[in-house]
Amino acid sequence: MNVTKRSSLTPFIPIAVLIGGLLLSRIPLLAEQPGLPAGASQSVADSTSPAVYCEQGRFGSPYIPVDSWVYPAMLRLYSMGFVDDVFLGLRPWTRVSVRHMLEAKDTRILIQDAVAEGASSANEAEELFRALSDELDRDESGPCPVRRIKSHVESVYSVARAITGTPLRDSYHLGSTIINDYGRPYEGGFNDYSGASGYSTAGPFTLYERFEFQRAPSAAGYSPALAQTLSALDEVPYKNASGVVTKQATIPEGPIASTTQMRVVEAYASAQYLNHIFSFGKQDNWTGPGQGGAMAYSNNAEDIYTFRINRIEPLPIPFLSQIIGPFRYDFMVGSLKGHTSPEDPWMHLEKVSFRPTDNLEFGFERTVIWGGKGHVPVTIGTFLRSFFSLVAPDQAVKFSRKDPGARFGSFDFSYRLPFVRNWLTLYTDSEAHDDVSPTDAPRHASVRPGLYLSHVPGISKLDIRVEGVSTDPPTSRSQGGQFEYFEGVQVQGYTSNGALFGDWIGREDKGGQGWITYHLSGNEWLQISARNQKADKDFIPGSTTSKIQGGTTLNDLNFQMVKRIGKDFEINANFSYEEWKAPIYLPGLQTVTNTTIQLIWFPARKVSF
Repeated sequence: MNVTKRSSLTPFIPIAVLIGGLLLSRIPLLAEQPGLPAGASQSVADSTSPAVYCEQGRFGSPYIPVDSWVYPAMLRLYSMGFVDDVFLGLRPWTRVSVRHMLEAKDTRILIQDAVAEGASSANEAEELFRALSDELDRDESGPCPVRRIKSHVESVYSVARAITGTPLRDSYHLGSTIINDYGRPYEGGFNDYSGASGYSTAGPFTLYERFEFQRAPSAAGYSPALAQTLSALDEVPYKNASGVVTKQATIPEGPIASTTQMRVVEAYASAQYLNHIFSFGKQDNWTGPGQGGAMAYSNNAEDIYTFRINRIEPLPIPFLSQIIGPFRYDFMVGSLKGHTSPEDPWMHLEKVSFRPTDNLEFGFERTVIWGGKGHVPVTIGTFLRSFFSLVAPDQAVKFSRKDPGARFGSFDFSYRLPFVRNWLTLYTDSEAHDDVSPTDAPRHASVRPGLYLSHVPGISKLDIRVEGVSTDPPTSRSQGGQFEYFEGVQVQGYTSNGALFGDWIGREDKGGQGWITYHLSGNEWLQISARNQKADKDFIPGSTTSKIQGGTTLNDLNFQMVKRIGKDFEINANFSYEEWKAPIYLPGLQTVTNTTIQLIWFPARKVSF
């Protein structure tokens, strides 16, 4: 694709902050003393600090998976005004950091005062705080584990999923029936996933693992004609030089065999030092403020193996933080799988988020996909070239061994609105390709704006959230699906094992989501949600056998119930009804239903040692 030569200091922001933050972490600031939450004093810690300061601040702690109920609970508390130090655009959070978020503003006292004053959100906040405290309390017992190994079985679960009709499983082209599900296999019929998760800590070190046994039935898949059409659309040869069809993870060409496999969902080893976590392994990431998707990185695809440096606590800088506030940053680098053109490229991601006020957060992010067999070798030198690259190369360089890679830049913000601070939160996630940042080129940006009402007046247990999303910006460059999430060299683009690891919306699509949730308690709810996705006819052509117009349309309606039996057993039931049209694949309106029952046991209080 055509590229424009532009330069800016914007991509230097995450890079400079990462380096500077590591250096600044060594300055003995009050907020940086090991074992103290932000704002706590050393004298208090010496005389009256509970064990949580010792055990949680100085020692290792696992990340909370991004599909946990903890995140919507914390986001609701934030939107009600009871917590402030929440970085919505940088997830996952550790168990330690969530505890510190609750302690930094004396959330318990604020809630008690609100209850006494009869505030409309007080009872809801109290239930949320109690549920979160129960979840985190299991990490607070016992002495500081300087040399002691402490292990927990986090969860044991089983998921049964029954699908009728022909589901879509092609986020790179036609769309997906199931989204934000770690790239789990699914087809029409009965699917099941059973797994467990757990972690061990010893001093600053943590080991975490989450694994599943997965089964999915066979399916007819795409016809050879459709697969060949999509291959041409992606500029990937359908057959190699010997005439053999190249199997592409991004195209579910049939016949698709049944799946029976053991998969590691997450597994990493980490060490904590100066409020940074250095880790290696399969790790969750979510780099946007939205609930339905994240432009730069989400759990829509299977996690990849990465090396990561994550600043888990806000870092204040003397004098400068009076303007930009404290900030956090994250860096990760790892190999993408499922790419055949070129094979096995790598990606790195850098993000920094600032909180200049209690009500405003904004962040800059950069993702680069580079290297791959037959194109550019993956070495320290090529990594550094892509890391510090600021100018889009010409075509000769782009297709040479000096290619710095496919660069994507994102910007997001969240803002608790004036006059309705404890009710309404506005946020936006955005990403641009071949431009350093959406702030530099808004007409080239893909966006996901959203609005969250934390509780409805008169019905405090009810909240409402709406999000729109588009990867079809008003520019001629956004045509044929060859702009967002696509690149002229890295033609299988923003995918891992065939699925988009960014937003599920796809490459040249528009749509949106909405949720209405009635909270039964802090970790129980009833929810109804709807989703729409429409691919442009300039992207997806019409039927291969008739003159039917192209494009795709998908609409679904979802009902969810989450209920606890005691504190340790959860039932999560979902039913969705979906209708989709994709004339290039199947004629007429297709109907799909999905019934999912998930049973989860949280045995940490009973199975830990």
